[in-house]
Amino acid sequence: MSYRPYQQILRRHSRQIRVGKVLVGGDAPISVQTMTNTPTEDAKATIEQIRRCELAGADIVRVSVPTEESTAALHEIVREVNVPIVADIHFHYRRAIEAAEAGAACLRINPGNIGSKDRVKEVVKAARDHDCAIRIGVNAGSLEKHLLEKYGEPNPEALVESALWHAAHLLDEGFDRFKISVKASDVFLAVAAYQQLAEQCDHPLHIGITEAGGKRAGTVKSAIGLGSLLWAGIGDTLRVSLSAEPEEEVAVGWEMLKSLHLRHRGVKVISCPSCARQGFDVIRTVEKLEDRLAHIQEPISLSIIGCVVNGPGEALMTDIGLTGGGAGTHMIYGMGKQSHTVKTEEMVEHIVGLVEARAEALKAAKAAEKAAEAAQQAAE
Repeated sequence: MSYRPYQQILRRHSRQIRVGKVLVGGDAPISVQTMTNTPTEDAKATIEQIRRCELAGADIVRVSVPTEESTAALHEIVREVNVPIVADIHFHYRRAIEAAEAGAACLRINPGNIGSKDRVKEVVKAARDHDCAIRIGVNAGSLEKHLLEKYGEPNPEALVESALWHAAHLLDEGFDRFKISVKASDVFLAVAAYQQLAEQCDHPLHIGITEAGGKRAGTVKSAIGLGSLLWAGIGDTLRVSLSAEPEEEVAVGWEMLKSLHLRHRGVKVISCPSCARQGFDVIRTVEKLEDRLAHIQEPISLSIIGCVVNGPGEALMTDIGLTGGGAGTHMIYGMGKQSHTVKTEEMVEHIVGLVEARAEALKAAKAAEKAAEAAQQAAE
């Protein structure tokens, strides 16, 4: 069981590209990205951080490669992780070529910053030769001088013109395996730019509110900006930019997609804000459960409600539910039905066990379905 969406978001139609093993655009799921903050030259630390991001659910991870030493480390990094790696390049075209040779799945560049047309041509050739995609990354804080002179300040029109100007560099070389971002730290500026860009091209869009801030403020800003875009069907891949560890960015990105029923992964907790009616400490219980259930990847809905006012109704709509009762005894619901009671002191462990059992059952059902499909294909 799970909540049935009352509105189905109609996504903008975009062409599809491939970033390593991940499809971006078209009818592909919206992918979640993050970026490492370890020195890329320290391959061991970077690999360990990427693996933590993988466990959190990252589909794609970006690393900065400003030096020759960092592109040299990229060989080992790419070999030791399971997600496609995007190499972040700003000015030096040689870093882009080295990153492509090292196995990067995508190059994040501004073609206009790379230099001459011949240098752009070399980067495009390296991308073709080494099966690389490209992301054109436009940022309000680093717009080209001629656009600032034309518009006087960063505005949506300037960001879009910059993006399409850079796109023309690649299209002139017959290369269209790219996605575009037009990021700004101002929510209104970023959203307006993406809306205009979405109307003017069909390239896949990487969405984000750049430099959004710390964990709390940045999450709120990103949720407002990216939520507005996603609700309007705009966005093929996203990164939540927080002054926090990259795993946190991944977690917030997933929560956005889950809230809009765009993707489903892990435990979706529906919980009350708590009040004097609560039969147990809802806040601390939810904190413990979110931590204990972070490893679950199967989509499972869990309601944690402190009392019987709203509890039964919520519990009936989730896979597993808990409603607070009196005298330290609470009701457990399973798949829309009352099941049994549990004592406060046993509650967290008991729910963890129920969720893990549900996850194992879903895994087994999925494996059986795949086996049946394989058998049918073999028979045909």
